[in-house]
Amino acid sequence: MKCERKVMDKENPKVAIVHDWIPLIGGAERVLEQMLKIYPDAHVYTLFNFLSDEELKSLGIKNITTSYLNRLPGVKKYYRKLLSFLPMAIEDFDLYEYDLVLSSSHVVAKGVITGAHQTHVSYVHSPARYAWDLTHQYLTQSNLQKGIKGYLAKRMLSNFRLWDYRTANGVDHFIGNSGYIKRRIWKVYRREADVVYPPVDLESFDLCEQKEDFYLTASRMVPYKRLDLIAEAFAGLPDKKLVIIGDGPEMDKVRSFADNADNIEVMGYQKTEVLRDYMRRAKAFIFVAEEDFGIIPVEAQACGTPVIAYGAGGALETVIDYREDNRNGTGLFFGQQTADSLKEGVQIFETVEEKIKPKSCRKNAESFAPEIFRTRIKIIVEEEFKKKVGYNSNVASVLNHTEAA
Repeated sequence: MKCERKVMDKENPKVAIVHDWIPLIGGAERVLEQMLKIYPDAHVYTLFNFLSDEELKSLGIKNITTSYLNRLPGVKKYYRKLLSFLPMAIEDFDLYEYDLVLSSSHVVAKGVITGAHQTHVSYVHSPARYAWDLTHQYLTQSNLQKGIKGYLAKRMLSNFRLWDYRTANGVDHFIGNSGYIKRRIWKVYRREADVVYPPVDLESFDLCEQKEDFYLTASRMVPYKRLDLIAEAFAGLPDKKLVIIGDGPEMDKVRSFADNADNIEVMGYQKTEVLRDYMRRAKAFIFVAEEDFGIIPVEAQACGTPVIAYGAGGALETVIDYREDNRNGTGLFFGQQTADSLKEGVQIFETVEEKIKPKSCRKNAESFAPEIFRTRIKIIVEEEFKKKVGYNSNVASVLNHTEAA
Protein backbone atom coordinates (compact mmCIF):
# COMPACT_ATOMS: atom_id res chain seq x y z
CA MET A 1 0.00 0.00 0.00
CA LYS A 2 1.28 3.44 -0.95
CA CYS A 3 1.13 6.25 1.61
CA GLU A 4 -0.53 9.42 0.34
CA ARG A 5 1.99 12.24 0.08
CA LYS A 6 0.97 15.85 0.57
CA VAL A 7 1.63 17.91 -2.56
CA MET A 8 3.07 21.31 -1.66
CA ASP A 9 2.07 24.38 -3.65
CA LYS A 10 5.44 26.06 -4.25
CA GLU A 11 4.03 29.28 -5.71
CA ASN A 12 0.99 29.83 -3.48
CA PRO A 13 1.55 28.02 -0.19
CA LYS A 14 -1.42 27.58 2.09
CA VAL A 15 -0.60 29.43 5.33
CA ALA A 16 -1.75 29.02 8.94
CA ILE A 17 -0.79 31.46 11.69
CA VAL A 18 -0.94 30.09 15.24
CA HIS A 19 -1.23 32.67 18.04
CA ASP A 20 -1.45 31.74 21.73
CA TRP A 21 -4.52 33.77 22.58
CA ILE A 22 -6.28 37.03 21.69
CA PRO A 23 -7.74 38.55 24.88
CA LEU A 24 -7.25 42.16 23.73
CA ILE A 25 -5.29 44.16 21.17
CA GLY A 26 -1.80 44.47 22.63
CA GLY A 27 1.78 44.22 21.42
CA ALA A 28 1.56 40.54 20.46
CA GLU A 29 -1.61 41.23 18.48
CA ARG A 30 0.15 44.02 16.59
CA VAL A 31 2.74 41.42 15.56
CA LEU A 32 -0.10 39.18 14.40
CA GLU A 33 -1.56 42.10 12.45
CA GLN A 34 1.71 42.61 10.56
CA MET A 35 2.02 38.87 9.85
CA LEU A 36 -1.43 39.02 8.27
CA LYS A 37 -0.29 41.89 6.06
CA ILE A 38 2.36 39.53 4.71
CA TYR A 39 -0.08 36.61 4.40
CA PRO A 40 -3.56 38.20 4.19
CA ASP A 41 -5.34 34.92 3.40
CA ALA A 42 -3.81 33.00 6.29
CA HIS A 43 -6.12 31.10 8.64
CA VAL A 44 -5.57 32.07 12.29
CA TYR A 45 -5.64 29.41 15.00
CA THR A 46 -5.74 30.52 18.64
CA LEU A 47 -6.64 29.00 22.00
CA PHE A 48 -8.87 31.88 23.12
CA ASN A 49 -10.45 34.84 21.39
CA PHE A 50 -12.31 37.53 23.31
CA LEU A 51 -12.46 40.19 20.56
CA SER A 52 -15.53 41.29 18.63
CA ASP A 53 -15.86 40.60 14.90
CA GLU A 54 -15.12 44.26 14.25
CA GLU A 55 -11.91 44.14 16.29
CA LEU A 56 -10.81 40.96 14.53
CA LYS A 57 -11.42 42.64 11.19
CA SER A 58 -9.29 45.62 12.26
CA LEU A 59 -6.37 43.20 12.74
CA GLY A 60 -6.90 41.72 9.28
CA ILE A 61 -8.26 38.39 10.56
CA LYS A 62 -10.59 36.84 7.98
CA ASN A 63 -10.71 33.23 9.20
CA ILE A 64 -10.20 32.14 12.79
CA THR A 65 -10.45 28.85 14.69
CA THR A 66 -10.39 28.70 18.49
CA SER A 67 -9.77 25.71 20.76
CA TYR A 68 -12.43 23.78 22.65
CA LEU A 69 -11.25 25.56 25.81
CA ASN A 70 -12.69 28.80 24.44
CA ARG A 71 -16.19 27.36 25.00
CA LEU A 72 -15.73 26.92 28.77
CA PRO A 73 -18.18 29.05 30.79
CA GLY A 74 -16.66 32.34 31.93
CA VAL A 75 -13.23 31.33 30.63
CA LYS A 76 -12.23 34.96 30.10
CA LYS A 77 -11.83 35.30 33.87
CA TYR A 78 -9.47 32.36 34.37
CA TYR A 79 -7.89 31.37 31.03
CA ARG A 80 -4.39 32.20 32.30
CA LYS A 81 -4.79 29.55 35.01
CA LEU A 82 -5.29 26.71 32.51
CA LEU A 83 -1.60 26.11 31.78
CA SER A 84 -1.77 22.35 32.31
CA PHE A 85 -4.53 22.08 29.67
CA LEU A 86 -2.91 24.26 27.01
CA PRO A 87 -0.42 21.78 25.48
CA MET A 88 -3.17 19.27 24.66
CA ALA A 89 -5.40 22.05 23.31
CA ILE A 90 -2.73 23.46 20.99
CA GLU A 91 -1.89 19.97 19.74
CA ASP A 92 -5.57 19.42 18.94
CA PHE A 93 -5.39 21.82 15.97
CA ASP A 94 -5.21 19.82 12.73
CA LEU A 95 -2.89 21.77 10.41
CA TYR A 96 -2.04 18.98 7.96
CA GLU A 97 -3.48 20.80 4.92
CA TYR A 98 -1.14 23.81 5.28
CA ASP A 99 2.20 24.19 3.54
CA LEU A 100 3.48 26.91 5.85
CA VAL A 101 2.82 27.33 9.58
CA LEU A 102 3.90 30.57 11.27
CA SER A 103 3.50 30.62 15.04
CA SER A 104 3.54 33.70 17.27
CA SER A 105 4.40 32.23 20.64
CA HIS A 106 4.96 33.24 24.24
CA VAL A 107 3.34 30.20 25.84
CA VAL A 108 2.43 27.18 23.69
CA ALA A 109 1.80 28.24 20.07
CA LYS A 110 5.14 26.83 18.91
CA GLY A 111 3.97 23.39 20.08
CA VAL A 112 1.47 22.76 17.27
CA ILE A 113 1.94 19.46 15.48
CA THR A 114 3.33 19.72 11.95
CA GLY A 115 4.49 17.13 9.44
CA ALA A 116 7.66 16.55 7.45
CA HIS A 117 6.09 18.18 4.39
CA GLN A 118 5.41 21.43 6.25
CA THR A 119 7.55 24.45 7.11
CA HIS A 120 7.09 25.73 10.67
CA VAL A 121 8.68 29.06 11.57
CA SER A 122 8.12 30.26 15.13
CA TYR A 123 8.34 33.92 16.17
CA VAL A 124 9.01 33.78 19.91
CA HIS A 125 8.09 36.73 22.11
CA SER A 126 9.56 34.78 25.02
CA PRO A 127 9.82 31.22 26.25
CA ALA A 128 7.24 30.98 29.07
CA ARG A 129 9.16 32.80 31.78
CA TYR A 130 7.07 31.50 34.70
CA ALA A 131 7.97 27.96 33.64
CA TRP A 132 11.68 28.66 33.17
CA ASP A 133 13.84 31.46 34.59
CA LEU A 134 11.07 33.11 36.66
CA THR A 135 9.70 29.89 38.16
CA HIS A 136 10.71 30.66 41.73
CA GLN A 137 9.55 34.26 41.53
CA TYR A 138 6.19 33.07 40.18
CA LEU A 139 5.79 30.49 42.96
CA THR A 140 6.73 33.04 45.64
CA GLN A 141 4.33 35.71 44.35
CA SER A 142 1.54 33.11 44.15
CA ASN A 143 2.35 31.77 47.63
CA LEU A 144 2.96 28.32 46.19
CA GLN A 145 6.35 27.45 47.67
CA LYS A 146 4.99 24.86 50.13
CA GLY A 147 2.06 22.55 50.81
CA ILE A 148 -0.04 20.41 48.52
CA LYS A 149 -0.87 23.33 46.21
CA GLY A 150 2.83 24.15 45.95
CA TYR A 151 3.64 20.54 45.12
CA LEU A 152 0.97 20.41 42.41
CA ALA A 153 2.12 23.72 40.92
CA LYS A 154 5.74 22.58 40.80
CA ARG A 155 4.72 19.25 39.25
CA MET A 156 2.66 21.08 36.63
CA LEU A 157 5.54 23.41 35.73
CA SER A 158 7.97 20.49 35.57
CA ASN A 159 5.68 18.64 33.13
CA PHE A 160 5.26 21.79 31.09
CA ARG A 161 9.02 22.26 30.80
CA LEU A 162 9.42 18.72 29.45
CA TRP A 163 6.69 19.34 26.87
CA ASP A 164 8.02 22.80 25.97
CA TYR A 165 11.54 21.53 25.36
CA ARG A 166 10.37 18.51 23.36
CA THR A 167 8.12 20.51 21.05
CA ALA A 168 10.97 22.84 20.09
CA ASN A 169 12.06 19.96 17.82
CA GLY A 170 8.93 20.53 15.71
CA VAL A 171 10.05 24.03 14.76
CA ASP A 172 12.13 24.36 11.57
CA HIS A 173 13.32 27.90 12.29
CA PHE A 174 13.17 30.18 15.32
CA ILE A 175 12.93 33.97 15.32
CA GLY A 176 13.36 35.91 18.57
CA ASN A 177 11.92 39.36 19.16
CA SER A 178 15.28 40.64 20.48
CA GLY A 179 18.85 39.57 21.02
CA TYR A 180 17.89 38.98 24.65
CA ILE A 181 15.24 36.47 23.58
CA LYS A 182 17.65 34.91 21.06
CA ARG A 183 19.92 34.10 24.02
CA ARG A 184 16.99 32.74 26.04
CA ILE A 185 15.88 30.53 23.11
CA TRP A 186 19.38 29.04 23.09
CA LYS A 187 19.39 28.65 26.87
CA VAL A 188 15.99 26.91 26.99
CA TYR A 189 15.78 25.02 23.68
CA ARG A 190 19.42 24.89 22.54
CA ARG A 191 18.37 26.29 19.15
CA GLU A 192 19.78 29.20 17.19
CA ALA A 193 17.41 32.01 16.21
CA ASP A 194 17.30 35.07 14.00
CA VAL A 195 16.29 38.39 15.54
CA VAL A 196 13.42 40.51 14.22
CA TYR A 197 12.28 43.34 16.46
CA PRO A 198 8.51 43.82 16.93
CA PRO A 199 6.81 46.53 14.84
CA VAL A 200 6.13 49.93 16.39
CA ASP A 201 3.22 52.05 15.15
CA LEU A 202 5.29 55.15 14.37
CA GLU A 203 2.37 56.97 12.73
CA SER A 204 0.52 57.09 16.05
CA PHE A 205 3.47 58.62 17.91
CA ASP A 206 4.60 61.82 16.23
CA LEU A 207 7.65 63.91 17.00
CA CYS A 208 7.36 66.75 19.52
CA GLU A 209 10.47 68.85 20.13
CA GLN A 210 9.01 71.11 22.85
CA LYS A 211 9.30 69.37 26.20
CA GLU A 212 7.80 70.28 29.57
CA ASP A 213 9.27 69.96 33.04
CA PHE A 214 8.01 66.53 34.12
CA TYR A 215 9.04 62.89 33.88
CA LEU A 216 6.67 60.14 32.79
CA THR A 217 6.28 56.43 33.37
CA ALA A 218 3.42 54.24 32.18
CA SER A 219 2.69 50.54 32.54
CA ARG A 220 0.37 47.94 33.96
CA MET A 221 1.15 47.88 37.67
CA VAL A 222 2.41 44.34 38.12
CA PRO A 223 5.41 43.39 40.30
CA TYR A 224 8.13 42.96 37.66
CA LYS A 225 7.39 46.37 36.11
CA ARG A 226 8.66 47.94 39.40
CA LEU A 227 6.61 51.13 39.28
CA ASP A 228 6.89 51.19 43.06
CA LEU A 229 10.65 51.61 42.67
CA ILE A 230 10.10 54.63 40.41
CA ALA A 231 7.69 56.21 42.90
CA GLU A 232 10.13 55.56 45.74
CA ALA A 233 12.98 57.19 43.81
CA PHE A 234 11.01 60.33 42.97
CA ALA A 235 9.72 60.60 46.53
CA GLY A 236 13.40 61.22 47.27
CA LEU A 237 13.65 63.83 44.47
CA PRO A 238 11.07 66.38 45.66
CA ASP A 239 12.06 68.98 43.04
CA LYS A 240 11.43 66.58 40.11
CA LYS A 241 7.84 66.08 38.96
CA LEU A 242 6.71 62.56 38.02
CA VAL A 243 3.49 61.51 36.26
CA ILE A 244 2.48 57.83 36.54
CA ILE A 245 -0.10 56.36 34.15
CA GLY A 246 -1.41 52.83 34.65
CA ASP A 247 -3.33 50.53 36.94
CA GLY A 248 -3.04 47.07 38.38
CA PRO A 249 -2.45 45.04 41.55
CA GLU A 250 0.56 47.13 42.62
CA MET A 251 -1.44 50.38 42.73
CA ASP A 252 -1.60 50.53 46.55
CA LYS A 253 2.16 50.09 46.83
CA VAL A 254 2.76 52.85 44.29
CA ARG A 255 0.31 55.18 46.03
CA SER A 256 1.98 54.58 49.38
CA PHE A 257 4.96 56.55 48.06
CA ALA A 258 2.97 59.05 46.01
CA ASP A 259 0.57 60.03 48.81
CA ASN A 260 3.45 61.45 50.81
CA ALA A 261 5.09 63.26 47.89
CA ASP A 262 3.66 66.42 46.34
CA ASN A 263 5.76 65.95 43.20
CA ILE A 264 4.16 62.62 42.13
CA GLU A 265 0.86 62.44 40.25
CA VAL A 266 -0.78 59.01 39.84
CA MET A 267 -3.35 59.21 37.05
CA GLY A 268 -4.40 55.56 36.92
CA TYR A 269 -5.54 53.99 33.66
CA GLN A 270 -5.81 56.41 30.74
CA LYS A 271 -6.86 56.05 27.12
CA THR A 272 -4.15 55.79 24.49
CA GLU A 273 -4.76 59.38 23.36
CA VAL A 274 -4.01 60.71 26.84
CA LEU A 275 -0.90 58.55 27.23
CA ARG A 276 0.34 59.68 23.83
CA ASP A 277 -0.14 63.35 24.75
CA TYR A 278 1.87 63.02 27.96
CA MET A 279 4.52 60.97 26.18
CA ARG A 280 5.02 63.73 23.61
CA ARG A 281 5.43 66.44 26.26
CA ALA A 282 7.53 64.65 28.89
CA LYS A 283 11.19 65.59 29.30
CA ALA A 284 12.03 61.88 29.69
CA PHE A 285 10.37 58.49 30.04
CA ILE A 286 11.37 56.26 32.98
CA PHE A 287 11.63 52.51 32.38
CA VAL A 288 12.91 50.16 35.09
CA ALA A 289 11.58 46.70 34.09
CA GLU A 290 13.81 43.95 32.73
CA GLU A 291 11.72 43.28 29.63
CA ASP A 292 12.17 40.81 26.80
CA PHE A 293 11.86 43.71 24.37
CA GLY A 294 9.77 46.54 25.80
CA ILE A 295 7.83 48.42 23.16
CA ILE A 296 6.88 51.51 25.17
CA PRO A 297 10.43 52.97 25.34
CA VAL A 298 10.46 52.87 21.52
CA GLU A 299 7.07 54.63 21.40
CA ALA A 300 8.47 57.32 23.70
CA GLN A 301 11.47 57.81 21.42
CA ALA A 302 9.13 58.03 18.43
CA CYS A 303 7.70 61.11 20.16
CA GLY A 304 11.22 62.52 20.50
CA THR A 305 11.29 61.76 24.23
CA PRO A 306 14.53 60.43 25.79
CA VAL A 307 14.44 57.29 27.95
CA ILE A 308 16.08 56.68 31.30
CA ALA A 309 16.18 52.88 31.55
CA TYR A 310 17.49 50.08 33.73
CA GLY A 311 20.41 48.68 31.77
CA ALA A 312 19.17 45.13 31.25
CA GLY A 313 17.01 43.07 28.90
CA GLY A 314 15.58 44.44 25.68
CA ALA A 315 16.14 48.08 26.65
CA LEU A 316 19.83 47.61 25.85
CA GLU A 317 18.78 47.10 22.22
CA THR A 318 16.27 49.95 21.94
CA VAL A 319 17.91 52.85 23.82
CA ILE A 320 21.24 54.45 22.90
CA ASP A 321 23.13 55.70 25.97
CA TYR A 322 24.31 59.27 25.39
CA ARG A 323 27.53 58.54 27.24
CA GLU A 324 28.37 55.82 24.72
CA ASP A 325 27.31 57.77 21.61
CA ASN A 326 27.00 61.51 22.16
CA ARG A 327 25.92 62.15 18.56
CA ASN A 328 23.05 59.69 18.40
CA GLY A 329 22.20 59.18 22.08
CA THR A 330 18.53 58.74 22.99
CA GLY A 331 18.77 58.46 26.77
CA LEU A 332 20.88 56.72 29.37
CA PHE A 333 21.03 53.60 31.51
CA PHE A 334 21.31 53.23 35.26
CA GLY A 335 23.08 50.18 36.62
CA GLN A 336 20.97 48.63 39.38
CA GLN A 337 17.25 48.02 39.81
CA THR A 338 17.11 50.18 42.95
CA ALA A 339 15.66 53.57 43.86
CA ASP A 340 19.11 55.01 44.62
CA SER A 341 20.49 53.93 41.25
CA LEU A 342 17.50 55.45 39.44
CA LYS A 343 17.87 58.71 41.39
CA GLU A 344 21.49 58.90 40.30
CA GLY A 345 20.42 58.22 36.70
CA VAL A 346 17.91 61.09 36.78
CA GLN A 347 20.50 63.46 38.19
CA ILE A 348 23.00 62.50 35.48
CA PHE A 349 20.32 62.90 32.81
CA GLU A 350 19.70 66.50 33.88
CA THR A 351 23.33 67.34 33.18
CA VAL A 352 23.09 66.14 29.57
CA GLU A 353 19.40 66.46 28.64
CA GLU A 354 19.94 69.48 26.40
CA LYS A 355 22.40 67.46 24.33
CA ILE A 356 19.97 64.58 23.65
CA LYS A 357 18.05 65.65 20.56
CA PRO A 358 14.38 64.71 19.97
CA LYS A 359 15.20 64.07 16.31
CA SER A 360 17.84 61.51 17.34
CA CYS A 361 15.22 59.73 19.44
CA ARG A 362 12.79 59.70 16.52
CA LYS A 363 15.44 58.44 14.11
CA ASN A 364 16.27 55.54 16.41
CA ALA A 365 12.58 54.62 16.74
CA GLU A 366 12.20 54.53 12.97
CA SER A 367 14.49 51.49 12.84
CA PHE A 368 11.56 49.55 14.40
CA ALA A 369 9.06 50.48 11.68
CA PRO A 370 6.38 47.90 10.67
CA GLU A 371 7.65 47.70 7.08
CA ILE A 372 11.09 46.65 8.36
CA PHE A 373 9.44 43.92 10.45
CA ARG A 374 7.43 42.65 7.47
CA THR A 375 10.45 42.62 5.15
CA ARG A 376 12.64 40.68 7.60
CA ILE A 377 9.93 38.15 8.45
CA LYS A 378 9.10 37.54 4.79
CA ILE A 379 12.75 36.99 3.82
CA ILE A 380 13.40 34.53 6.66
CA VAL A 381 10.15 32.59 6.16
CA GLU A 382 10.51 32.35 2.39
CA GLU A 383 14.12 31.19 2.63
CA GLU A 384 13.12 28.46 5.07
CA PHE A 385 10.16 27.50 2.87
CA LYS A 386 12.39 27.21 -0.19
CA LYS A 387 14.76 24.93 1.70
CA LYS A 388 11.85 22.67 2.64
CA VAL A 389 10.52 22.70 -0.93
CA GLY A 390 13.95 21.66 -2.20
CA TYR A 391 14.25 18.92 0.40
CA ASN A 392 10.78 17.57 -0.33
CA SER A 393 11.46 17.61 -4.08
CA ASN A 394 14.63 15.58 -3.59
CA VAL A 395 12.83 13.08 -1.36
CA ALA A 396 9.97 12.78 -3.87
CA SER A 397 12.48 12.14 -6.67
CA VAL A 398 14.14 9.36 -4.69
CA LEU A 399 10.79 7.79 -3.76
CA ASN A 400 9.51 7.93 -7.33
CA HIS A 401 12.74 6.35 -8.60
CA THR A 402 12.48 3.61 -5.98
CA GLU A 403 8.82 2.92 -6.79
CA ALA A 404 9.58 2.75 -10.55
CA ALA A 405 12.33 0.25 -9.89
